[in-house]
Amino acid sequence: MTTLSIALIIVSAVILLLFMVLKLKVSAFISLLIIAIYVGILTGMPLSAITGSIQEGMASTLGFVATVVGLGAIFGQMLESSGGAESLAHYLIKKFGKDRAPWAMVFTGFLVGIPVFFDVGFIILVPIVYALSRDTKRSLLYYAIPLLAGLAVTHSFIPPTPGPVAVADIIDAQLGWVILLGFILGLPTAIIAGPVFGKYISKKIHLEPPFGLDEPQQEFDSKNYPSFRSIVIIISIPLTLILLNTFTTVAVSKEFIRQSIWTEIVEFIGHPFSALIIATLIATYFLCLK
Repeated sequence: MTTLSIALIIVSAVILLLFMVLKLKVSAFISLLIIAIYVGILTGMPLSAITGSIQEGMASTLGFVATVVGLGAIFGQMLESSGGAESLAHYLIKKFGKDRAPWAMVFTGFLVGIPVFFDVGFIILVPIVYALSRDTKRSLLYYAIPLLAGLAVTHSFIPPTPGPVAVADIIDAQLGWVILLGFILGLPTAIIAGPVFGKYISKKIHLEPPFGLDEPQQEFDSKNYPSFRSIVIIISIPLTLILLNTFTTVAVSKEFIRQSIWTEIVEFIGHPFSALIIATLIATYFLCLK
């Protein structure tokens, strides 16, 4: 590659970076990652080497964890700012009914805890717990324990939250397997620690909603919030891409399928960096710009 072509790639990368940040209002962090991928492709780097180069440029393990957590935080912020968490909660409560609201809360916490940090998800959703407790006169624990169980399980078991991401990188485990096993082990754990235990402990301890926080809330208007379907699809995008990458990598290593440009593309877009960039851009467009 000539010096002139390299110079043109650099100039075009700078122009594209400025356009994305200033005109399209894309986060500078995401824009820089996209530009790094853009430059890597134009300079002829193998797709698998591009994400590795980004990670090494940000200090290996720290770079991997920081990049995934950073992208995950931005992705979660889109869900938080758009009202997606509340939309999930109200939809599930409507479908389950107030008699089965603890099940709605554990599934809400389980889904919301994937992109949104535990404390943020709790702050967003706890008013719904207060309202349910006030309306049904049941112990606050009847609804709070399932919500906390759902949030805690996915926050601890399923990326892109920091804990499972760091552990996966330290023990050199693929995030796809971490996600898959996190679901398999996490869902029954959340159910036992949530609705099952919550029903038991709420009969032993009766807690009222905190004073001053149990007034009727503003009526929920689904027209002002993203739909349940769109939120679930957006949350599933990075998980699906990462799992697809894992299965493709295993299939190639076991020689079930042959290595080709298509498997390289699948592995590239399924890398946690690429998957979260794609999901964040989709979330930004459909949740915050439309």
